[in-house]
Amino acid sequence: MPKFIFAYHGGKMPESEEEGAKVMAAWGAWIGGLGDAFVTPGAPVGMSKTVSASGVEDNGGANPISGYSVVMADNMDAAIEIAKGCPGLANESTVEVAELIEM
Repeated sequence: MPKFIFAYHGGKMPESEEEGAKVMAAWGAWIGGLGDAFVTPGAPVGMSKTVSASGVEDNGGANPISGYSVVMADNMDAAIEIAKGCPGLANESTVEVAELIEM
């Protein structure tokens, strides 16, 4: 079965500890509800650096990634349906979906 990476972009930080707990519970329920589909539940990430032939920039890139997951799905459409359930979408995040190509 193909694997897909979900690259999360954006989103707001919770404004309180209580709100943070609700956000984490929503993520846990989403991930847990999909069972074996999540190969790697992933994690949030810190500020990135952009490395190019001309050097390193500390700006996080044009569209900084805020986290990632790896899922298994029958095809791109099925992966998109999984991504549509992402709790981050209600928190101003977007999810970029791309198939991981076996080498």
